[in-house]
Amino acid sequence: MGTAAGAASCLFVIFGATGDLLRRKLLPALFHLSESGRLPPKFHVLGVARGDGMTDAKFRQWARASLADAGFAAPRIRHRWCDRCLHFHRLAAEGPTAFEALRARISALEREHGLPGNRVFYLALPPQAFAGTIEGLGRAGLNRNAGWTRLVIEKPFGRDLASARALNALVHAYFREQDVYRIDHYLGKDTVQNLLALRFGNALFESVWNRDHVQSVHITVAEELGVEARGAYYEQTGAVRDMLQNHLAQLLTLTAMEPPAAFAADSIRFEKIKVLRAARALSADSVVLGQYAAGRQGRRRLRAYRGEPGVAPRSRTATFAALRLHIDNWRWQGVPFFLRTGKRLARRTTAIAINFRRTPVALFKVNGGAAPACNALKISLQPDEGFALSFAVKTPGDHFELATRRMEFRYGDAFGELSAGYETLLLEIIEGDQTLFVHADETIASWALFGPLLTKKLPLYPYPAGSRGPAAAARLRKPDDAGADD
Repeated sequence: MGTAAGAASCLFVIFGATGDLLRRKLLPALFHLSESGRLPPKFHVLGVARGDGMTDAKFRQWARASLADAGFAAPRIRHRWCDRCLHFHRLAAEGPTAFEALRARISALEREHGLPGNRVFYLALPPQAFAGTIEGLGRAGLNRNAGWTRLVIEKPFGRDLASARALNALVHAYFREQDVYRIDHYLGKDTVQNLLALRFGNALFESVWNRDHVQSVHITVAEELGVEARGAYYEQTGAVRDMLQNHLAQLLTLTAMEPPAAFAADSIRFEKIKVLRAARALSADSVVLGQYAAGRQGRRRLRAYRGEPGVAPRSRTATFAALRLHIDNWRWQGVPFFLRTGKRLARRTTAIAINFRRTPVALFKVNGGAAPACNALKISLQPDEGFALSFAVKTPGDHFELATRRMEFRYGDAFGELSAGYETLLLEIIEGDQTLFVHADETIASWALFGPLLTKKLPLYPYPAGSRGPAAAARLRKPDDAGADD
């Protein structure tokens, strides 16, 4: 990963410029990068959208209000930055004429502000708009320039294996793979990146990170919230497309990958691809899908998924997925990986639990029982970033019994507030570092593994909103095997 000093001046073109992603994530991240001096000396943003009536002045006014809502309280600084850096272009019509006009506007801005011709095209758009935008850029010649050109694509990248392959083919018709940045904001989190440091920077962990010492691995991304106002979108997505195929796949590959030959983009990304290709095909008895029913959270009544706005009364969309997965390679043969994600669960957490094998002989009693102690490393990615190592100690008294205690590390205590994930990713795009971005082959391997779940006729288990999920999910793991959310 690069440094801010190497970032070249550029024009950052964002399609979908009046959307929620720019307002809540991209704009605050870019402003904070600018205020902390990490953006290149000449950096301008061109917002592109089809909305009528929007102008440079109105776009800047909207941006200032968005930054105020995000908690940036200095109005004079916000005003100055927006006036200096932000511009707007209305994409007036479909077809080549619209993108030719965009090309003219980009050239004019670059001449006016002395920019060297380096460009980022960021597709903050609904997935159905990706293909038309990519083709429009290519046919207008905006994929080629005297400087560098980079294309950024938000998830989801395809809806299944066939559509992912078709989208990759379209992208590669106009852009080189080394210029494409498929973004998953989970990879921008410091705690996710720390998986690499924890594993490969500590001999204590790397030496036992294998089938000889690890009993099971649990990866959980649980959400307290339901689908909120996104019911119509979620009906077309579900837990497999929304979380499993991308976010959990990323955590799986970083946890299970082999040591890369170098700390470089290609070395790391190719090791991640190997993990997905080594994963055993998922069988029906290794997967549990669920959908939240009405429930409670404290005194608050929570409605069922089928009662959410935009959701069909008899919807079969899964809001929960749990699975047991095996990676058939030398390091992980025989070790089960348990992946779990869902909406309207008891609490919000993103965590990875590494359960180490128990001692071969139970010499001691543990908490009054006869089972030997189990060491476990729990890596918490949100909301309490850090990790905890469980180990056995003797309890005070005459009897020789063991109790399990935890040694904890919290990022907030050591380093203060962590940066938002999007700040890291945006800076990496500008600097041209693809380490934290998804390769085309990785998207294909991920869909090849998880995509078949979309076509299997699996039971859909109801679970009360505010619970831990369907009871049926418990059958996937052993009763004494601690999960990431335990």
